[in-house]
Amino acid sequence: MPSIGLEPTPAIQVAAGVLQDATGQVLLTRRAPEAHQGGLWEFPGGKREPGETLEQALARELDEELGIQVLATEPVISVAHDYGDRRVRLVVRRVIRWRGVPHGREGQPLRWAAPDDLPALPMPAADRPIVAALRLPDRMAITGGDAQDRRGFLGGLEGLLADGVGWVQLRTPGLAAAVWDGLARAALDLCRARGAHLLLNPPAGVSLAGLPAADGLHLNGRRLAALAERPPGWAWVGASCHGPADLARAAALGLDYAFLSPVLPTPSHPGTRPLGWDGFAAWVDDAALPVYALGGVTPGDIPRARALGGQGVAGIRGFRAAGT
Repeated sequence: MPSIGLEPTPAIQVAAGVLQDATGQVLLTRRAPEAHQGGLWEFPGGKREPGETLEQALARELDEELGIQVLATEPVISVAHDYGDRRVRLVVRRVIRWRGVPHGREGQPLRWAAPDDLPALPMPAADRPIVAALRLPDRMAITGGDAQDRRGFLGGLEGLLADGVGWVQLRTPGLAAAVWDGLARAALDLCRARGAHLLLNPPAGVSLAGLPAADGLHLNGRRLAALAERPPGWAWVGASCHGPADLARAAALGLDYAFLSPVLPTPSHPGTRPLGWDGFAAWVDDAALPVYALGGVTPGDIPRARALGGQGVAGIRGFRAAGT
């Protein structure tokens, strides 16, 4: 019988838990060979049963699988994924307190791995955004100020780094290509000296080919729309998004994160209607990659963004170093 007009099969609701030891290593379990995605490493958890909340499902599954009692959790990410033969929605929570010693109650192998080692392990595709979320920070700063004033601009960046900012996006709209290249290399040197990550967001006149070897690449909306595939050679690639279609495109291209804006009113865009936190939550719920709130937010909004399923916040004004 033709399936035209039929509703898609509902996604299987799965609760997954992130457990980390005192050194930050993450607990993984290996799926049985005969299971769907058999033999792959995954975050422990399982299907929600009828009548259960996702929190109850997680507590039950971790008791059955690992022999631990969940005492407290916090949200990490929600991921929808279509494997072709089945659709799943993973709701992932970090288990911040538990009782007992995790062990394979069902005979399944366990292992602890550092977050930066996770990308090399064979894991289900739906788990990949979780890996990115565990490796990304809860805040990203975006450079502000007059990039034509090289000394003042780099001084502002030094202030951010001195304040402990660990991830910075170099954004200098309108700067000429020749000037931008030198500024980008100077910014990269400053970040390297502080052990910070620098993500390049080149102006429109700068080609993506031959960029300095920074930690990552950030795409504006126009570049995101023009891409046919993920730019090769970058450890991290993210994009600025303004709606569900942008978020879906970023995920389909295999990008690592997205900025979603504007969440709140901003002086720089007085005529733009903000999403509000409800709108942010609704769009993040359907995203398949970590999403940062951008626009009118500050680091003080991190708990709210994370409680709504976001990765954290990004911004310019709320991240300025003291005195800049």
